[in-house]
Amino acid sequence: MADSRNIDVTRLTLLGDDHTPYDFVIGLLEEVFGKSNTDAKLIAATAHHYGEADCGLWPDTVADALLGEAKARIDTAGHSLAFARTTAKGREGPGHETCGFCGKPASQVKLLYRGEAARICDACVLRGANHLSQNVAGTSYSFAYEVLNWHFAGIGRDRIETSVRNFPARMRADLQLAVDEIFPPNTIRQLGIKSGYRFETVEFTNLWDTGRSAQSIVPVQFTEIDVGEEAPRRCVGTALWLLSKDDFKHAALVSQVEGMRGDSHVRVEIAAPQGEAGAQISAQYFRRIEDIINQARSYRGKVLSLETGRHWDGLTGGITVHRLPQVRKKDVILPVKTLRLLDRNVIEFATQRDQLRAIGQPAKKGLLFYGPPGTGKTHTIQYLASRLTGHTTLLVTAEQVVGLSEYFSLARLLQPSMLVIEDADLIAREREHMTDPAEEVLLNKLLNEMDGLRQDADIFFVLTTNRPEQLEAALASRPGRIDQAIEFPLPDKVGRKKLVRLYSGGLSVPADVLTETVQRTEGVSGAFIKELMRRTAQYVFEREDGTHTVTRQDIESALDEMLFEGGRLNATLLGGPERSE
Repeated sequence: MADSRNIDVTRLTLLGDDHTPYDFVIGLLEEVFGKSNTDAKLIAATAHHYGEADCGLWPDTVADALLGEAKARIDTAGHSLAFARTTAKGREGPGHETCGFCGKPASQVKLLYRGEAARICDACVLRGANHLSQNVAGTSYSFAYEVLNWHFAGIGRDRIETSVRNFPARMRADLQLAVDEIFPPNTIRQLGIKSGYRFETVEFTNLWDTGRSAQSIVPVQFTEIDVGEEAPRRCVGTALWLLSKDDFKHAALVSQVEGMRGDSHVRVEIAAPQGEAGAQISAQYFRRIEDIINQARSYRGKVLSLETGRHWDGLTGGITVHRLPQVRKKDVILPVKTLRLLDRNVIEFATQRDQLRAIGQPAKKGLLFYGPPGTGKTHTIQYLASRLTGHTTLLVTAEQVVGLSEYFSLARLLQPSMLVIEDADLIAREREHMTDPAEEVLLNKLLNEMDGLRQDADIFFVLTTNRPEQLEAALASRPGRIDQAIEFPLPDKVGRKKLVRLYSGGLSVPADVLTETVQRTEGVSGAFIKELMRRTAQYVFEREDGTHTVTRQDIESALDEMLFEGGRLNATLLGGPERSE
């Protein structure tokens, strides 16, 4: 005999009904359920007096078949008689609420939501929410709260938490690289969000606002940033990403924040369900973003300066990329001694850094370029930038010295790098010559930043000045700030000859004219000779004789114009020789 404990059984119960004829009930119990006439009368009488009566215990499949046949006869006869069934999961039947979608009774579900026409259990709600969430990519929305409600359907707003990171606005181009690489594999949809008023931050808490405060969905907006490449980098404005990884729903919001004190930044916020999974996925995103930003692919190896104004071409970004000409060594006209010092202290030093570091020697190096105006200091910086392959060059002009700390931070991030402060005497002059407390603050900032560089930093720190006698003694009083001073003198006879040939371009300069020009230009700067040859070319073209040969008269006319007709100030401005009273 089979063990009934291993068989799923159902107890059937007849429910009392004052409207169904007594004879019909008796006949149904006899013909469908196989009851004797006596048992049938007893069950019917019990149901009538007590509201219900036990019809017996049946295997599930048998009980289903009996109920099916009974319901068919009851419906055909047009009566309202009903039965209840009880299983291990609970009781089902009239008077007991069931889900109108899956049919489960209230006893078998956690929650049963009641509507006017039907009831739905929590499991069916979640299944429906998941289905709607899967269709979020193709549905049209007007407001942020609508799309977030669909995306996070079935997850209470109180069960969602966000994590936030703020990144400097100047690194926006590299942040966009991270966004382009990290989000797409998990993106269901990307949407533009209307930016707030100036100085107003858009956060996830704003996106769930409804009514008049609802955040509008708009086309995704981009700003173009010059990164020194053929095409600018398109960087997203305020945008929302609906994300899903392994069916785990989450979202990301990127927004631009303009600080009232100029501390603009880009805000990245990740929203995910509470719990370890949400915390882990947020941490993974931020860790990957940080890794990509630290690679600094957008600006590494280029010549940069921090912006102080706006681009005329409409491009923005906070960092200006300079496209300097490639300067060859033969185009650097300096004394042999100066060139030797440059190569040894910069070019050769850069190639030996790893060896020096291996024996505990510093990898950073400070240099001072000094000499009269127009002697080639800036030109030499361009030459070094051309030769230092893989180095990032940062140019700091006088108007940008207030951003020294940020320049040093970039130099550390983008190393190997060369940080150049032009006209350093404007901020590093002797303290007794300072007239404003702010000047001393800048000097102290410069000294502190130089001292703060790690010994193993792959950084060249270059100061240039036309007035070395005015530099603050503290720059040289502590070892490790300036390691080598390199003088850029006025060009000697050999140098002037090379400069005339270099700047003559396609003009032909006869030997006698060249010799006389070299003699007539004693005491001038290289910049003076460059301008002299440009004006000489004008006189050559004005002759209109079809030749491109420079004559003595051409040189004479150009020198006259530069040294005498324009007065002493003009000669000084052009880097001409000093004139006695």
